[in-house]
Amino acid sequence: LATPEGAVATEWTHVVYSRSRSGQTVLYLNGASSQQDRVPGALSAWDGDYGLALGDEFSGGRPWLGAYRAVAFYNRPLSSEEVAAHFAAGPGAVSLAVDEQSQDPNEVLFDQKVAGILSQHCLECHDTVNSKGDLDLSRRDAALLGSSSGEVLVPGSAADSYLIESVDTDEMPENRPPLSSEEKAILREWVDGGAQYTVEVIDPSLFETGESDGRRWARRLTVDEYIETVKATMGVSLEAEAKEILPADVRADGFSNTAYNLTVDLEHVQAFARLAEIAVSRIDVAEFAAQFSKSQLFTDNANRGLIEKMGRWVLRGPLSEEEIAIYRGISTTVASAGGTFEQATGLVLESMLQSPRFLYRVENQRGDGSMWPVGPYELVNRMSYLIWGASPDQTLFELAESGAILDEPVMRQEVARLLNDPRARNRAEAFFADWLGLSGLDNLRPNAERFPSWGPELARDMRAESLAFFRDVVLDQGRPMADILNAQVTYLTPRLARHYNMPFDLEGEEDVVQRVELDDVPHRGGLLTQGSVLTVGGDEASMVTRGLFVLHEVLRGTVKDPPPCVDATPVPSKEGLTQRGIALERIGNPSCGGCHVKFEPLAFGLEKFDGVGAFHEADEFGNPLREDGSMVFPGEGEPVAYDSAAALMERLRESERVRETLTWKLVQYALGRPLGAADAPVVRAIHQTAEETGGTYAALVEALVFSDLIQMNPTESGEPIAN
Repeated sequence: LATPEGAVATEWTHVVYSRSRSGQTVLYLNGASSQQDRVPGALSAWDGDYGLALGDEFSGGRPWLGAYRAVAFYNRPLSSEEVAAHFAAGPGAVSLAVDEQSQDPNEVLFDQKVAGILSQHCLECHDTVNSKGDLDLSRRDAALLGSSSGEVLVPGSAADSYLIESVDTDEMPENRPPLSSEEKAILREWVDGGAQYTVEVIDPSLFETGESDGRRWARRLTVDEYIETVKATMGVSLEAEAKEILPADVRADGFSNTAYNLTVDLEHVQAFARLAEIAVSRIDVAEFAAQFSKSQLFTDNANRGLIEKMGRWVLRGPLSEEEIAIYRGISTTVASAGGTFEQATGLVLESMLQSPRFLYRVENQRGDGSMWPVGPYELVNRMSYLIWGASPDQTLFELAESGAILDEPVMRQEVARLLNDPRARNRAEAFFADWLGLSGLDNLRPNAERFPSWGPELARDMRAESLAFFRDVVLDQGRPMADILNAQVTYLTPRLARHYNMPFDLEGEEDVVQRVELDDVPHRGGLLTQGSVLTVGGDEASMVTRGLFVLHEVLRGTVKDPPPCVDATPVPSKEGLTQRGIALERIGNPSCGGCHVKFEPLAFGLEKFDGVGAFHEADEFGNPLREDGSMVFPGEGEPVAYDSAAALMERLRESERVRETLTWKLVQYALGRPLGAADAPVVRAIHQTAEETGGTYAALVEALVFSDLIQMNPTESGEPIAN
């Protein structure tokens, strides 16, 4: 970019060259814009052997006769206001950086260490719900009130704080492993420093999976993502073969796409090799290659252009010189053995389809240890896999190559385009099915004597019901995500309607779901009244497993596992004793009630549904069943009453905690990793933005795309991005 003719003067001049991520460049002279243009490309393609020169110091071919007063580099584009301010500061000012107000070190310690320690070791007994000994450590004001025995926390004096004494002597936590020496020292330092809290109430769910630094792990494609990526890349469907020979993805932390669980073993290696061979055998290699180069020369350097362009498409981004050399070696070897262009190119493609660059979502994390904006190719890959579950199309790649995808209006336009594609609906349904673990219905084997009508057909019907329900409410109607909790509609096959004892006489094929309104069926309506969810209670319709499902998947609550000595075998109902009665006995037990009170009442409203989702007024022993109850939302102390299943669904639908949980679940699915305290502020901002624009699935996806979780990447300090 150059200034207009006659713009340079032989006097001190303030010059600023600013370039945005999208390639919009501006050249300022003495605080004012002199020239601007769009310059495509990205620094990610910088050749480390190519030096950066000011005034041609390297060759001296154009002698520089001036002088520099100061030279500064910034890692972001400067605004016109900033440039004007720098110029106004005069030649003596090297930097106008203002020191940010630093956070209180005691608050930093709480955020980074103390909140997690209290959550993991103390809040099981001493939160707002339990307050054992009248002590609540989840809130600062409550903690300062102390316990029934007196003062517990004395800010500024660990020596006078009973909290410190009880953990130092291993008196607390009771019946749990003691704190480590390091954890005890952290608490002592925190109390001596003033015992500051940075939140109104500590949320244990933020610390359930330990500390999270937000790092992006290399993610192997799931089986479904692999199938869709091969289809998008090669125009070939390997669905049948991939599902037959690839090991199934295993759920971890609530989803089957959790990165740390997507390992590769010998069975994967052999399967990917076989699948690559099948994919290449199903295409016309010469025709496929012609998309990238018309030349069919493949000796020496003749096919470099083909490999470079074809590799960028197949491997979802530009190739390095080393990668180009490796693939050229394959074609050169085939040429030396007298092979053909089709053979050489086919083997190159097979190799690419087995490359970590294809099988994993690999990203650049080089930098200075801070957060950096992702590059354009990384961005379009994140967008396409989030919304489609597949690789970017040609339009996205062209926008990445030009850098235009980094312009906000262009990005919003592309998000809308991607969401309008049928693949976006499939991806949304995949998230929904994975969140609920609907694949588990295939393995459900209820007691045949108690439930003689059960069969694999009913399992398929229940899965179809929930997917059609989600498709209708969330995707077709575009209603807020939380409406899945109480929407008065569902989808039934004639077989499922009979199983549910529903007052509908449905006609037609047994395997075809039909839309039915539930306005006149008060006990049904919403996700939790569908068999796909109700069956989590097992044969006994256990309040434990149903309550835990609502706690974990709907309210994002936490509860610790029972001690190893506890018998967790489901207790069967009997004459005079329902599952609610059994639950109330556990809640009333001092050893169990502190935890069970947090989740079992969440299932009281579902008591009239048996272990396979059918509705009854009484159980098999003639015991009358109820659907009223009360529950406590995580972080709140006052119970919320409800008098029916419908009222329970309405309470959940209205809960901000429930709406936030849906955001958290989608964000976790998008990132492929559990979320932690470091993610909380960004996820909260995503949720608020989505709620302001309707709380729909599309609004949530768009807010996520524009968040730092998609736009930014933590980097590893070490080798710089550019020399």
